[in-house]
Amino acid sequence: MNRAYYSGSIDEFLKEDSVSIFGKISGNYDLNRQEKQQSNAWKKQIEILKKSISSFKGKIYFEFTIPRMGKKVDNILIIDNCIFVVEFKIGSEIYDSYAKEQAFNYGLDLNNFHEGSHNQNIIPILVSSDAPSVKNVISKNIDGLYNVVCANSSNLEGVIKLILNDLKSEKKIDVYFWENSIYKPTPTIIEAATALYKNHKVEDITRHDAGAENLAVTSKCISKIIDYSKINSRKTICFITGVPGAGKTLAGLDIANLRSNYQEEEHAVFLSGNGPLVDVLREALARDKVKTAKENGENLSKENAKSQVKSFIQNIHHFRDASLRDDKAPIEKVTIFDEAQRAWTKEQASSFMKRNKGNSEFNKSEPEFLIEVMDRHKDWCTIVCLIGGGQEINTGEAGLEEWIRPFENNFKDWDIYYSSKIVDDDNYIKDEKALEILKNKKAERKDELHLSVSLRSFRSAQLSNFIQEIINNNLEKSKYIYTDYIQKDYPIRITRDLDKAKNWLKKKARGNERTGIIASSGAIRLRPFGLNVKAKINAPIWFLNDKDDIRSSFFLEEVATEFDIQGLELDWTCVAWDGDFFYNKERWNYKKFTGTTWKKNENSERIKYLINSYRVLLTRARQGMIIYIPCGNDEDITRPSLIYDGTFTFFKNIGIKEI
Repeated sequence: MNRAYYSGSIDEFLKEDSVSIFGKISGNYDLNRQEKQQSNAWKKQIEILKKSISSFKGKIYFEFTIPRMGKKVDNILIIDNCIFVVEFKIGSEIYDSYAKEQAFNYGLDLNNFHEGSHNQNIIPILVSSDAPSVKNVISKNIDGLYNVVCANSSNLEGVIKLILNDLKSEKKIDVYFWENSIYKPTPTIIEAATALYKNHKVEDITRHDAGAENLAVTSKCISKIIDYSKINSRKTICFITGVPGAGKTLAGLDIANLRSNYQEEEHAVFLSGNGPLVDVLREALARDKVKTAKENGENLSKENAKSQVKSFIQNIHHFRDASLRDDKAPIEKVTIFDEAQRAWTKEQASSFMKRNKGNSEFNKSEPEFLIEVMDRHKDWCTIVCLIGGGQEINTGEAGLEEWIRPFENNFKDWDIYYSSKIVDDDNYIKDEKALEILKNKKAERKDELHLSVSLRSFRSAQLSNFIQEIINNNLEKSKYIYTDYIQKDYPIRITRDLDKAKNWLKKKARGNERTGIIASSGAIRLRPFGLNVKAKINAPIWFLNDKDDIRSSFFLEEVATEFDIQGLELDWTCVAWDGDFFYNKERWNYKKFTGTTWKKNENSERIKYLINSYRVLLTRARQGMIIYIPCGNDEDITRPSLIYDGTFTFFKNIGIKEI
């Protein structure tokens, strides 16, 4: 994959005519979007660089792709033992803090995800062409990544010389190896949705290492099934499974993007009952559309942008209600149901319809009704269900079985394709009858429909297994996985001091890496410590707004629960732990806070939801987490020491260090 619009040795760059270089750069650019301002910027960059790097040997790249961020850095310079990440602000008279952060984030991305850049000196340089000269301090930030240095059009050469002299080494970077080494980006779901909506391919924004179950394989498998359905007028349902953070939502968004071909009347939609996820993704896409329009000199209002993205991502309940009002087949031929295990049971759906919609005749589970809606198509259709094992977290969530039961007596002409994990792992199906239905239907098993490697916690693919062993109360296995697979690359700490937890997050997060405090919705007695799980967050603001907004996750004041964060993620989390799920007498105990006291939780369904809630919370951090377990207060009957101390000791016994 050619990652740059232009690349060549510095010698070649110096000898080549500026017009020729400009032609090669602009030739790779979308001419419909090219503006005079951008053209002038490139011409000025070429002029400044020809003047500034004539005394160096190495390689130069223009518009180098940073896949995870869906952006391009102005220039990469590889000289001796240094990788210079150069971001230009032509005409700027100041070293803008936003531009500095942008340059640093490009360097951070290379440091984290590009193998050829690991353990190398990465130096971000902000070149504000008309700004005054400043004295730079060359200081390392993390690993081989340095803090941003500043230069202008007159002193860029001197700044590079200063850095090379300061970091002098006989060892030089192997440019060929650097260019051809593996890039393993793991975008956040927000970054991925934005990139896919701009028609990037999933292969361009995800990791490419051979050890990962490639999302492209799953997308290709689903596309083949859709093509087969279309050509042969078949109706099909597919079940995709995956460990937490494996990219199920990303796979679904990719399918929705690829299979929306309006000219061929092939409409696809991504549906989710996860309100915060829908709200956050829509807001992110709308903000990006407004920003892109502004960059292209166009005027697009936020409301118009939101209206445009609605057809791509919809709330499953709105889709359901529209199908109740209109008995025609929906326009969509392909529907992707995210977190399909959370669709409602017959009892929950019927009760809701009666109470909120005045419909006393509705007597189906949500999955059965949604299958029935797609069955209205006369020719073909495909349903894709994205299933997370052990992810049901609320009353009335049906689980995978409810998607299979309707096929026992109805929908005889449908084809079923399912992930092998469904029958191999009891986190997915606990009802033997559902397995019998699959067998009797002669459903087709496809290994490609399971995503087994976590992309979220890119520092450790074993995180989900580690959390499973914790939940299973298997101390020895937890210890083994932590020591051998987690400890080195994925930082986890515990503390009994919330301020220490916050400070740890602030020190760990670099650049635009996002932090936040999360807790169980049942963690009622965290309130004495300033964490009120009953205070509802505004999800788009909490997940998307900047560090200076007190409502954002960065401020570490508002706490998100499992309902807010399921399907989403942060880079670094503080998981605040309460007495609803605590370790005592060598086992996990389950409580529910009712009125003014903790009550024993003996309802098996509620216990399952509680366990799944903590599973969700413990798998939200991409880079690391700190677990905050407060000290008890035996004078307060709602916060006795025993509901905190045992949990703290359990984590200490695994080997997790206290701060």
